[in-house]
Amino acid sequence: MQISSRFTVALHIFTCVDTFKNEYKVTSDFLASSINTNPVIIRKILTQLKSAGLINVARGTGGIELTRDLSEITFFDVYEAIEPVEDGDLFRFHEAPNPDCPVGRNIHALLDDKLKAIQDAMEAEMKKYTLLDLRTGLKELLEKEA
Repeated sequence: MQISSRFTVALHIFTCVDTFKNEYKVTSDFLASSINTNPVIIRKILTQLKSAGLINVARGTGGIELTRDLSEITFFDVYEAIEPVEDGDLFRFHEAPNPDCPVGRNIHALLDDKLKAIQDAMEAEMKKYTLLDLRTGLKELLEKEA
């Protein structure tokens, strides 16, 4: 299992929007140049973020604005928008284990609660971090560079 790079690209997008909103027109081309990827990928992610209600995008003229304050958007909010989990379960279980096998017959009973606990812990941790943490962290890093 691996969370795709779309999640970190989305966090990169939010950080760019916050950092450059008063200096530049933040467009998909602008973002693609910072992220070093194709603008089409950026537009797909922006569509997901907009569908989740996290941003508004002005078509044509460009411009992205957040729908909530940075402190109110958690990493989990972004994760949910970008990496929606099927049926609410992070772990996809292999289908139809053999009921005639003692392991196959009991594997769900062995793993279901543990996998749910792992998912709950990851989600709880993601809810601790907000986009404001990215602003604060970037400011600290830039001050160290100066």
